[in-house]
Amino acid sequence: MQKSISIKITSEKLNLQECYDFVQDNSCGGIALFVGTVRNITKEKEVALLDFSTYKEMAISEIKKIAANALEKFEILKIAIHHAEGELKIGEIPVIIAVSSPHRKASFAACQYAIDTLKETVPIWKKEHFADGEVWVNSTP
Repeated sequence: MQKSISIKITSEKLNLQECYDFVQDNSCGGIALFVGTVRNITKEKEVALLDFSTYKEMAISEIKKIAANALEKFEILKIAIHHAEGELKIGEIPVIIAVSSPHRKASFAACQYAIDTLKETVPIWKKEHFADGEVWVNSTP
């Protein structure tokens, strides 16, 4: 993996500090972070937990493309994209994106590009569990 890219899909708890430490650099004046968290309500229904399924090899490949494109498209130095798989409880973190750049605008833009593109193109599926059942939020695996 490039020195400027950190990609991870894991069933272990994601570590915000790990992502921050990876992108931090003395040449950068801006670090943008996106931290997705499991919320307790969706469309007025109480959520018990989320379950993330992945086609891991393809997901990693697609996330690498997103990171490489972000490095080319925006004036950023480093990017970390980490995603969880498996069951996550309310308040836990399914995704972290961290981006560093000499100036803040590029970090913000690259961070938004990364999360938006990830949600559109990466084979990671989310199942919401409620007290009265469960539902796939996007295409089924």
